[in-house]
Amino acid sequence: MNAPVSHAPVTAAATGLPRRAFSIAEVERMVEVGLLHEDERLELIGGELVMMSPKGIRHEVVKEALVRHWTRLLPDNTLGLISETTFRLSHDTYLEPDIVVFDRARGLKTLNGDTALLAVEIADSSLGYDLGRKPAIYAAFGVRELWVIDAIHLVTHIHRDPAPLGYRDIVAHAADETLTPLLAPALPLTLTALDLAE
Repeated sequence: MNAPVSHAPVTAAATGLPRRAFSIAEVERMVEVGLLHEDERLELIGGELVMMSPKGIRHEVVKEALVRHWTRLLPDNTLGLISETTFRLSHDTYLEPDIVVFDRARGLKTLNGDTALLAVEIADSSLGYDLGRKPAIYAAFGVRELWVIDAIHLVTHIHRDPAPLGYRDIVAHAADETLTPLLAPALPLTLTALDLAE
């Protein structure tokens, strides 16, 4: 029986120093050979592996309710929805959004920043990162609409109109507002209407 693979240690010792950049293919190979464990919460940003915060129960409750709600609304054969996918934005950058909505006719093989209809990040402990650095990454790769949902306060920060340095249109919406994705109008959402029982 093989010994369990331990998770890689976390370090910040090389801050400010040159580091070797990895590609998605290299990270996938590291998982294959056991250098990285497949359930480690990592994202690859500009070739650097970034550890993600653990998900709290509130995060999971909101995500489950949202997936259940939108799955019921999906029109046949036009829109697709995938949860916690490896969202490949370039050869050295992938993020793991909680939900991505895409055009089923184009399929998952063509899913990238330009073809995604909506990306959703649900944040509890990671809210600062999800509202700070992460939208700039999505915008730089042309993701046309990003929702960051604060799972604790049920505020949805809608980011639209991407530019190289970030989104030009960012609006926070209360939980009782009905929100509609621009490119997926069949998926309206009112957070207070969801079953968020823990």
